[in-house]
Amino acid sequence: MKVLIVGAHGKIGKIISKKMSDSETYSPVAFIRKEEQKAYFNDINVPTVVSSLEYSIDALKDIIKDFDAVVFTAGSGGSTGDDKTLEIDLDGAVKTMIAAKDAGVNRYVIVSAAYADDREFWNSASIKPYYIAKHYADLYLKNSGLDYTILRPVALTDDPAQDSLVFLETDGKLNKQVSRENVAILVLEVLPDATHFKKVHEFSN
Repeated sequence: MKVLIVGAHGKIGKIISKKMSDSETYSPVAFIRKEEQKAYFNDINVPTVVSSLEYSIDALKDIIKDFDAVVFTAGSGGSTGDDKTLEIDLDGAVKTMIAAKDAGVNRYVIVSAAYADDREFWNSASIKPYYIAKHYADLYLKNSGLDYTILRPVALTDDPAQDSLVFLETDGKLNKQVSRENVAILVLEVLPDATHFKKVHEFSN
């Protein structure tokens, strides 16, 4: 499966890229913003495409059309303003969804955020615009007609992956943290599996 990893230079994106490179199942390509970000991916034998989520839908479609699936794990980052959160986490995500649909690339996995549908949680959060962006990007994806999976982790850590995860839909409540490596592992697990199509998974360690 040829997979475009959008946000590949982020912490989760790098782990996904490495695990896909080591797998016989996947042929990953890293979607990155800057030429100087290529070095990491050259070292792990992952091809790159340098582009931007600020580009047009048509420009993104020209890239996405060559793939079997899109994994979206991009984010504006904690050091940017609310305007970039809207531009990347919401509009950038939606543009890739439209581009994928127009290109006939139906498999789409997005890394979102736990509690993105809980407005009461938004109001208690210090990064409310982030949750609003995630909510509406997810909502668009649910109505896009794509074969989506929405992964919603809780607060992320750099700890090693644990053997099992807790899922809100089956366990009823979540713990406070989850390893980025666990998120990456779950991406690889759900991506080829049709039983995860049109599903939302909120999870923790």
